[in-house]
Amino acid sequence: MSKPDHTPTREKRRVNPNFITDIIDRDLQSGRFSQVVTRFPPEPNGYMHIGHAFASFLDFATAEDYGGRAHLRLDDTNPEAESMEFANSIQEDMRWLGWDWGEHLYFASDYYEQLYAYAEELIRRGLAYVDSVSGEEMARLRGTVDQPGTPSPYRDRTPEENLALFRRMRAGEFENGAHVLRAKIDLASPNMKLRDPVLYRILHHDHYRTGKQWCIYPMYDFAHPISDAIEGITHSLCSLEFVDNRAIYDWLMDNLFGQPRPYQYEFGRRSLEYTVVSKRKLRKLVEGGFVSGWDDPRMPTIAAFRRRGVTPEAILNFAASIGVSRTNRTVDIALLEHAIRDDLNTRAPRVMAVVRPLRVVITNLGAEQTVTLPYWPHDVVSESPDGLVALPGGERVPPEQAVRPVPLTRELYIEHDDFSASPPPGFKRLTIGGKVRLRGAGVIRCDDVVTAPDGAVLELHCTLLPESESARGVIHWVSATRGLSAEFRLYDRLFKVPQPEAEAREQEDLEEPVETDFLDYLNPNSLEVTHGFVEPSVAAHPHDTRYQFERVGYFWRDPQDGRGEALVFNRIITLRDSWTKEPEKPARTERSKSEAAPAQVHVAVTLTPEQAAVRARLEAQGVGSGEAQVLARDEKLLAYLEAAATHGPIAPLAGWVVNELGGALREGENRVRPEELAALVALLEQGTISSRIAKDVLAEAQQSGEAPAAIVERKGLRVVSDTAALEAVIARVLAANPDKVAAYRGGRSGLLGFFTGQVMKETRGQADPQAVQELLGKALS
Repeated sequence: MSKPDHTPTREKRRVNPNFITDIIDRDLQSGRFSQVVTRFPPEPNGYMHIGHAFASFLDFATAEDYGGRAHLRLDDTNPEAESMEFANSIQEDMRWLGWDWGEHLYFASDYYEQLYAYAEELIRRGLAYVDSVSGEEMARLRGTVDQPGTPSPYRDRTPEENLALFRRMRAGEFENGAHVLRAKIDLASPNMKLRDPVLYRILHHDHYRTGKQWCIYPMYDFAHPISDAIEGITHSLCSLEFVDNRAIYDWLMDNLFGQPRPYQYEFGRRSLEYTVVSKRKLRKLVEGGFVSGWDDPRMPTIAAFRRRGVTPEAILNFAASIGVSRTNRTVDIALLEHAIRDDLNTRAPRVMAVVRPLRVVITNLGAEQTVTLPYWPHDVVSESPDGLVALPGGERVPPEQAVRPVPLTRELYIEHDDFSASPPPGFKRLTIGGKVRLRGAGVIRCDDVVTAPDGAVLELHCTLLPESESARGVIHWVSATRGLSAEFRLYDRLFKVPQPEAEAREQEDLEEPVETDFLDYLNPNSLEVTHGFVEPSVAAHPHDTRYQFERVGYFWRDPQDGRGEALVFNRIITLRDSWTKEPEKPARTERSKSEAAPAQVHVAVTLTPEQAAVRARLEAQGVGSGEAQVLARDEKLLAYLEAAATHGPIAPLAGWVVNELGGALREGENRVRPEELAALVALLEQGTISSRIAKDVLAEAQQSGEAPAAIVERKGLRVVSDTAALEAVIARVLAANPDKVAAYRGGRSGLLGFFTGQVMKETRGQADPQAVQELLGKALS
């Protein structure tokens, strides 16, 4: 009888194939395990951060991919640093990320009696002993990398002596540090971890769950593997720092458990640029007053991302994109920011807000007028699979209903930066005597400027012109009399250099060392607070609505300070990367705990001169600034792009290399050759296929290894632009929706988006949207 196929389908899989999934595939096919069981074992001694999000994704998503289960286990074996606050916050963060462990929530402290019993078994078998030397002496006796260890004078105590001492340790007869329980393994092992590791230590400290019940506590290397075995874990996934600890894990499994038993596998950790994830350093930020708390939106904690307004979907998409490997890696922050923007683009309705207001008086406007503006731009509407779009609050409606009234009054606010008395070349906003279009409200001309004695611009007097007037640019605005006053918190990257810890080490390693630490590289512009105005429609929306404030960024109301009537908005992220200007090497920041308002100085990402030259070259070739920034700093991606560019134009290829293949290329798991990507993008540029088709095909090619263009050919995937074929589909859609056809012809022109979506759905996304809209216009006229 053949073994069942446990391989996840492409549609279901969330974790891209990697060395761990290869191991799991072999284990399932060989029959070593019939079900995959993983666990996520954080210590409740701090708040979860972005690195934990990646680790939990690997544990939970891998189990889900294989139809298995994942446990959440709080590794609470150090009562001095742990608390229920941290334990509860971990569970809250995990639920927010969407993970469901069902009934499988465990604590290491649940197993204290069992762990103690296993320790006694090792003692009785002569595999563990109570040592009574000091910590310093124990370290000396362990030897060095080049020298084997020396036996402790207590190593040969009899099992009976050891058992009696261990029980007295539990009874609380000894002070902290008087004795420890050690495994008796191999003092000559080249792996220092195996030189009689400590299994238990005396610690007279109340535990947040067990109180005073225990005064001896197991070490991680003892508690963790045995807890895995008790729970029936099959694949114990750990970060690379525990690679040497695996020898202890296997020793315990071999001596205490038979088959089946868990196996440990190590993956490379993921840290993030422009931040730190060390709990000690994060605590230093909090306790030093450099941030407002663990959930300060500038922190890398999950609580901070949640408060800032980032969605769990964005975090998980980021985790899925950065790949799994056997090496540690610092991830380009642009990948996280791309995931956040990509998620918010179709989630955040568009409204207008002015964060640095400048008053405008429209001198020829009498009574208040009302303009009707859509919540969603055309590109979001056209890509809706069901032809519907969401209102703030989630209700899905036809596009013509997803609008809001905006009052146009004689006095308005515009952004201060949207006016210049002495405009630089290429300035496309408002100037003295110049014209600009107000979003949805017509064209204004600036006739007069009111200034303060120091020359500061206080107010503009403008004339509203007919819609037919031409203007060079479009700006957003808010009514000065009807707009709602709001506070805007403009958050930015916490540090001004990509790797603040490495930067500090480099300064210490100079020929003339400079005393420095990671705090010296805090970004003084990581928070700017402004007061401005937002259009009145937001008053009726749910508090958790995420917005794109047009031309300003993505925002939502702060869940703490924005409750009730208070309008306090956190900037989730800017609309585009603003860190791509080439700076001089940033100086260290003079810091003080008492700094209340940081100086408003923008410091950009540092590139080497060679990287800056690469970025400039790419931009000159038409590559977008954000993509050029990533490529200039990633040799693997750049080499792949340049190879692909020998087969096609570089500009359209760059976005696919950075956004679609970046993770696979970095991890050495890409299966699409440069010339194959070029062939696929050529089909896209020719209009043969759509972006949606290209993305689906590329994902399939990564799974199968088949050339993307061959998949397109084999499946007959094409953008449907044939007039006769599209007219037939359109006829069927219109015949199936006579009520909407009548409503459209009665004046509800917004239904065009609904019809477009239905045609796209029927053609499985292969129809040419522009051709569809042209033919729909004719059919509905």
